[in-house]
Order: sequence, then C-alpha cells, then structure tokens
Amino acid sequence: MRTIETLVPEAGRADAVALRAHDADELVRYVADPAHPWWRRRPCVHALAGRVPERAVAGLLGRVRDPGDVAEIRIALLDLLADREELLPWLVHEDRRRESSYGMPEAILKARGLLGDRTATAELAALAASPWPRMQALGEAGLDALVARYGVDAVLDGVGAERPEDRAFRLRMRHRAGQDVTDALADADRGVAWLAQSLVSDADRLRDYAGRAPTTEARLWAAYALHRLTGDAAETRALYDGLGRPRVEVPGLEEEPRRAIVHAYAGGCQRNSDPRWRVEALCTDPPLPQDGEERLRRARTALTAAGLGPRHPVSAGEHHQQGEGTYHVIECGEGRVLISTLGRFATGDGHDDGAGEGAPRARAALEGAGFRWIDQVTGSVRVTGLGVYYFGDREPLDIATLLFYWQD
Repeated sequence: MRTIETLVPEAGRADAVALRAHDADELVRYVADPAHPWWRRRPCVHALAGRVPERAVAGLLGRVRDPGDVAEIRIALLDLLADREELLPWLVHEDRRRESSYGMPEAILKARGLLGDRTATAELAALAASPWPRMQALGEAGLDALVARYGVDAVLDGVGAERPEDRAFRLRMRHRAGQDVTDALADADRGVAWLAQSLVSDADRLRDYAGRAPTTEARLWAAYALHRLTGDAAETRALYDGLGRPRVEVPGLEEEPRRAIVHAYAGGCQRNSDPRWRVEALCTDPPLPQDGEERLRRARTALTAAGLGPRHPVSAGEHHQQGEGTYHVIECGEGRVLISTLGRFATGDGHDDGAGEGAPRARAALEGAGFRWIDQVTGSVRVTGLGVYYFGDREPLDIATLLFYWQD
C-alpha cells in the first residue's frame, strides 16, 4: 500500500481517489499529529468524509479545539465533524470571540449554523452579505442549514429588516420561495438592490417596473437587469434615453478619461456602485481601439528627442514583479513616466508631475506628442459612486489610480 507521503507528494498535489481508499485509522493518526505538514494533513481530512471511526472522534475534536494547530486543519475538521452535537458548547463559548486565526471566526459561525444554533442567525446574515465570495458561501451555508432544520419563518424571526444584510437574507428567501422580488430594486442599499437585479428573471416584469419604479436608481437597476436577461442594447438605450441619460457627475473628470474609466471598470464594478455607472457603460460607445505598442513607441520617441534617455517600457506587473495593471513604466533619467493602457494618458511616478527631475521635461515632450498628462490636481479627483476593488477595499478611487491601476 502506498504511503500518505507518496499520495500527497507536495503541496497542492494529492491523489484524492487513492486517499479515499486508504485505511481510515491511518488517516486519522496522520491528521491528529501536528508534526506532519498541514498540506498533507488536510487532504487526509477530506478523505475521511463519511467514514470517521467513532473511536477517533474525540481526538479529532481535540484538534479542532487546539488554537495552536493550523487553521486550515481546524477548518477542514469543522466541516468533517459538522454533525457532532458535542462540539456546540465549545463553538458558542465566549472564548471563541477571541479566535484570530485566518478563517476561523467565519468557519465557527458556519459550524454553529450547521449544528442548529439560531443565536448565530444575525451574524450569519452579515457573513452571507460579505463581498468576499468565500465568506458569503460560509454565511449562506450556515443560514441554509438553519432554514432546513427550523423552517424559513422561524429563522427569519431571528433577524429584523433594518440592516441591509438582513434584508438581503429575506430577499434570498423570498426568491427561493418563488416570490416576485422586483420591488427590492428600490432598496435604499445598493448592495441589496444589486442582489435583487441578479435574482429577477422575468423580462416583462422588469419592463413594467422600469416605467413605474419609485426612483431613478430603481429604474436603472431594472434596465440593467433587463439587459442581463436579453442583451438587447437598443432597448437598454431607449430606457436610458427615456430617463434623460442620468449619470454621476464628477467635477474635474473630463469626458476622455471618463469614457476610458467607465468602459474599463463600470462593467465589473462593486455591488455598492451607483447603477448610473453600470448603465452608462452599456449605453455609451467605448474609446476607439488603439495600438498599445505604437503608443509606447511614440512615447519613447518623444522622450528620446527631449534628451531624457528613456529605457524600454515594462508593464506594471513586470515593474512590481507581480500582479498586473493598466500602465507601462518608462525609466527616464532619475524619474519614471507611466503610460496608461486605457488611452493617451501619461503621468510621473507617484501620480505627481514633479516626480524626478526629468518629469517636467517629460510632460512637455509627451504633451507635444499628443499625450494627456494627468497632473496631481486632476489625478486626485475621486470618481464618486464607482466602487472598484483595490487591495482589499471596494470604495471609489481617484482618477490617477484608475488610469494607472496596479493590483498584486
């Protein structure tokens, strides 16, 4: 018989089928020994699904309760032992509030839901409303388990309607019951309205609602949801025109960078974004396609002619040695110049036209070559209402960060 070491030769590689056929007692012994690498122990936990020897349960529960063990193992064991009622007193103890290992607080909440702890309902609703898909799935799993055990009405009794996350839970339950949720497009919280538009699947109902919704935002959500269902650009534009083509006005954001930003970000913006941005992206023409390589050649030629000795352009990801972005970096004397991939936009490193002694000359050279220099004043304008993911945050960003965006 092959050993566990050969079945899991390295992190991320495991013969799941062979592990499922491996001796359960040996798997238990391996999992219970923290001296083994966690990345080998976790596939062993998964391989024990549905076949944990009863005599081994106490020892495995001990691993769950041990704050010194690796969180990945404790979380996997919580899923494995989710039906063990004897775990509930530990899960609800006030000491669990001090759990700080990554992922453990959320895994504990889910486990409480799976074990029928209705006092976790409000916290699970908040978790289910998380913008992080993994966290959202944990919250929904806990809530769904409570609903399966007690029924929808009994679980809803544990939440109100004041918090957006509670309304989102109620909305999901209404939709699951086959009820019309179109009215939630008018919810005051954009996250709830976004959820509603993702759930509505009746195009005729949306057309009717788009003409009588109580707010402009609700009508825009209806138009956005309708476009999701039909893909009919002409109908979407007609609805948009009928509303007067509403948009978020941002003082200091001129039309050229606005169009670049709208078509780069509004289609995939965060759920807290104003729907005006989303529908504007659907109903306006994107910037004309441009040759990015030619743009870089033009920039380098202009900088060379100015005597700035530009080096070869490198992408934002290559410059940072990880991730990707929407600009290239050109080392230029003692400074750097950034050339956007979203259009004819350039700036100095740090979004400051004074960065490096060559930046003022670089600006003049690039403007002479047809580039639009984004200076500190313009670059610092915040594009309100457009939530964009950026290093864990999902709030509106400034023009410079959007035109010269990098994410690791």
